[in-house]
Amino acid sequence: MNPSKVVRDNVHRLTDLPNVGPAMARDLELLGITTPRQLAGKDPVELYEALCRKTGLRQDPCVLDVFISVLRFVDGEDAKPWWFYTEERKNMLAKTARLAPNAHREL
Repeated sequence: MNPSKVVRDNVHRLTDLPNVGPAMARDLELLGITTPRQLAGKDPVELYEALCRKTGLRQDPCVLDVFISVLRFVDGEDAKPWWFYTEERKNMLAKTARLAPNAHREL
């Protein structure tokens, strides 16, 4: 959902979350997540890596931005567009080697 339209008290389905449409909801469901509450306490990088493993494909790095945005929202932050987190993701990955070898070079 567009972050500007998210009403925290009305978040019941995955597609009620900021930046989550039908395709991202299906990705989350592929990871066993069917409700927004199940996202509490999750790590965005771990979700990203799990999705890459589950699909057998390296997902677009913007998927990680969406995961960061959703998890921050679930943790109480205001809804923000996924691209708000792009710079943070790039800085985080430049400092760590948490993703597959050489993955950070493509970001």
